[in-house]
Amino acid sequence: MGFANWFSTFCSNIQVQNSDTISTRYKAITKRLNTDFWETNSEKSHSLLVGSYGRNTAVHGTSDVDMIFQLPDSVFRQYDSYSGNGQSALLQGVRTSVKRTYSRTKIGANGQVIEIPFSDRSTFELVPGFLKRDGHYIYPDSNNGGSWRMTNPRPEIEAIRERNSACNNNLVPLCRMMRSWKRKRRVPIGGLLIDTLAYQFIKDWEYRDKSFRYYDWMCRDFFEHMAEQDIDQKYWRAPGSGQQVHIGRGQFQYKAKRCRNIALEAIKYGKAGRKPSAKKKWREIFGTSFPN
Repeated sequence: MGFANWFSTFCSNIQVQNSDTISTRYKAITKRLNTDFWETNSEKSHSLLVGSYGRNTAVHGTSDVDMIFQLPDSVFRQYDSYSGNGQSALLQGVRTSVKRTYSRTKIGANGQVIEIPFSDRSTFELVPGFLKRDGHYIYPDSNNGGSWRMTNPRPEIEAIRERNSACNNNLVPLCRMMRSWKRKRRVPIGGLLIDTLAYQFIKDWEYRDKSFRYYDWMCRDFFEHMAEQDIDQKYWRAPGSGQQVHIGRGQFQYKAKRCRNIALEAIKYGKAGRKPSAKKKWREIFGTSFPN
């Protein structure tokens, strides 16, 4: 098996394997909410997958599936007129609707989401929202007495899609591989920040139009790109939407630098024909999904 096949197999291994199950649940939730709030039984209308599933950068084993459901403006006016925490009441109302389909499921409705857990340990995190003319969604936050927040996921989804296409479909695999790195090395970095940094990096990467044969260099160079990020920087701008993507707790730069060095070792072993040693090093970075 050549270097290109190693990374081709790796990328295949980490693809979402239960997409049919996710799709079935997504449609069931959408149909329920459409029935109760829009008087239609559509399985697609008014609903949007967001987060890593929406951007197509999720990997197998990702536990949270994020979705937004658009509610009628009349519902906003109803709950916005509450004298106290209409946001909490809205979340409870949407929870009641979902319970009609999943009556035996312990569904939570706190903070900003309705959480719908399933027996395979995956959880749908449903955000009820109101679509504005500029494409933003207003959504409820029941914390601290209740408030309304805004998000704009569609431009992020479109930006990732367009750059992935412009770079020979290499951006999405890079985002997925780095999620495996995050999991294996316990890196304190969020998925949207991974996608944001990968989006920025690949635009000017010399071999962005190449194939799997260059993925060892792509990983090496992206680790360097992450390692060089300013440790004092508090946030980055998300693709498309420009929203602030905060670093959260901890720093990822040191672990990126460490894995750049491991990648250099893996590449050196590969060039020397020491394939088992090279694979061992890549597995140190990415875990057992990388072929042995």
